Amino acid sequence: MQKLAIVGGTSLRGEVQISGAKNAALPIMCASLLTAESLHLTNVPDLHDVATMRKLLQQMGMSAQITPGEVVFSGDRVDTLEAPYDMVKTMRAAILVLGPLVSRFGEAMVSLPGGCAIGSRPVDLHIKGLQAMGAEISIEHGYIHARAARLKGARIFFDIVSVTGTENLMMAAALADGVTVLENAAREPEVVDLADCLRAMGAKISGDGTDTITIAGVDRLHGASHRIMPDRIESGTFLVAAAAAGGEIVLRDCRADILETVLEKLGEAGARIVSEPGTIQIAMPHRPRSVNVRTAPHPAFPTDMQAQFMAMNCIAEGSAMVVETIFENRFMHVQELRRLGARIDVEGNTAVVHGVEKLEGASVMATDLRASACLVIAGLVAQGETVIDRIYHLDRGYSHIESKLSQLGANIRRLK
Repeated sequence: MQKLAIVGGTSLRGEVQISGAKNAALPIMCASLLTAESLHLTNVPDLHDVATMRKLLQQMGMSAQITPGEVVFSGDRVDTLEAPYDMVKTMRAAILVLGPLVSRFGEAMVSLPGGCAIGSRPVDLHIKGLQAMGAEISIEHGYIHARAARLKGARIFFDIVSVTGTENLMMAAALADGVTVLENAAREPEVVDLADCLRAMGAKISGDGTDTITIAGVDRLHGASHRIMPDRIESGTFLVAAAAAGGEIVLRDCRADILETVLEKLGEAGARIVSEPGTIQIAMPHRPRSVNVRTAPHPAFPTDMQAQFMAMNCIAEGSAMVVETIFENRFMHVQELRRLGARIDVEGNTAVVHGVEKLEGASVMATDLRASACLVIAGLVAQGETVIDRIYHLDRGYSHIESKLSQLGANIRRLK
């Protein structure tokens, strides 16, 4: 099992290239199931989850022509309408094949999902939505079995905001008979990126980016080309790393407009930020100030940035309150931060972080994807060496993070 070893205490300086967004790439890859023609994707990140999704699609009969940063999918020979447990257990996003398969082929068998153990992410919203569109669904031996001659347009209200639920039903509705309206839909930029790709394929979608999305079903979708949007969570992680460790860095191929709440909080911490089209520059000349954060669905503060800000708050001036409202089990990194000397009190979904002047290196264990990034940031500021175990979580969502940090001057290496 691979580990990361970090010797902290070095400020970060230089430029870093931001990869395509994992949370946009995965649903857009699934959208390739909706057409027999070719879907050409660029700015595809080199990530474990992306490779797993590609293998799953190929197992179904999709062809994939792969070059660095690009993939061309062709769905003219799909012959397997099943997503098996061994492919789904490590990646909850595999549930996103459900809607496209039922919509185009009339049937799907998808294993109940696995992934990070950060809390309950029920699939009922996906199932209820497809049932509202006329699908017959049963749960058999750990699999969701869905059938429909042709899905029908429907008005669907989400009890809770669900990104993957919105994406799955948006794809399902693209080939449905009639108009589908998704209410209390997710507004994340990745949902908009999926809608942009579907429109390029001939779908009729409006309202994406708001809480009401309308999809007028069409008889068929065609091939298209689409560039995956930049990863806002990777961007935010590098910005927080620079704010915690100090120094000055520039992000390339990124977007400030999808990071507004993160940039605002970094400004509160004392960072100087200058953004231009395609670039963000951050400078932190002194110890950061503590900042309170409260996670909520977009456009509020993203849950995927909570752990990184907690790491920064550990060495910031003052105390800060971190409130997690999305996932009930997303403070598992707290115990690991305490091993480095952090002072954190937790009660329910609230953590109070009391900033200390320094952390000390130790051996720690990653528990989920964003907790891994949190521990990397903590290792960058800790005195001595920090060794992070179970970094397979990190490789699911960050493309070559150790080489990118090395380019910025960090003392970091992968232990095999």
